[in-house]
Amino acid sequence: MDLLNAALAGALAGYGVAIPVGAIAVLIIETAARRGARIGAAAGMGAATADGLYATGAGLFGGAIAAALAPWSVPLRWASVIVLAAIGGRGVLVASGRDGLASAADGGAVAEGGAVTRGRWAIESRSLRRTYLGFLGLTILNPMTVAYFAALVLGLPAVHGGVAERLAFAIGAFAASASWQLLIAGAGGLLHRHASPNAIRLTSVVGNLVILGFAALIARDLLSG
Repeated sequence: MDLLNAALAGALAGYGVAIPVGAIAVLIIETAARRGARIGAAAGMGAATADGLYATGAGLFGGAIAAALAPWSVPLRWASVIVLAAIGGRGVLVASGRDGLASAADGGAVAEGGAVTRGRWAIESRSLRRTYLGFLGLTILNPMTVAYFAALVLGLPAVHGGVAERLAFAIGAFAASASWQLLIAGAGGLLHRHASPNAIRLTSVVGNLVILGFAALIARDLLSG
C-alpha cells in the first residue's frame, strides 16, 4: 500500500472514530457552547491527539497493542464510567445552579474595549492547557476509542505495511479527527456567541445529562457482561 492510500485509509479511520456522536463529541460541543470556541478547539485537539496516538500505536506496534490492552479493557471501561459520571454530574449541578447563568453569560469574554489584560491572557492560557490535557486523557480512557483502534490493528491492511505507510496512516487519522473535532467545536462556539445565556445553560444541562446517559450505558454493559 503506497503512502497516499495509507493516508486516505487513516483519514477514513479518523473520521470513523470521530464522527459518531458519543460522549466525547457531546462534551466538546457543550464545552464550546459554555466557554467559547477557543476552549472548545482545545478540547477538540485533545481528543484528536488521543486518536492520533492510538492510530500511531496501531500502525507501529500492531497486534502487540491489542494484546496489551486486552487485560485492561474492563478496568478502562470502569474508569471511563467514573470519569464520565463525575463530569456529567458536576456539569448538571453547575449549569442548573445560580452560577450557571453567570458563567454562561461571561464564559468566553477576555476582551473589553479591545484591551486584553495580561492576567486574563494567563488565565485563558491555563484554561486552554487544562482543557486540552483533560480531553486527551478522557479520550484515551474512552472504551469506544480503545475498541475501535484495537479492531483496526487486526483488520486494516495499512496497519501492516512498512513504517512510512504506518506513519502516513497515523497522520491521516489525526488530521481527519482534528478537522471534525474543530468543526463541532466551531458549532458550539457559535452557540456561545449568538445564543442567549438561558439557551446556553439549557444546552449545558442537556449535554451533561447525555454524558450521564453514556456512563450509565457503559456500566450496564459491564454489569450484564
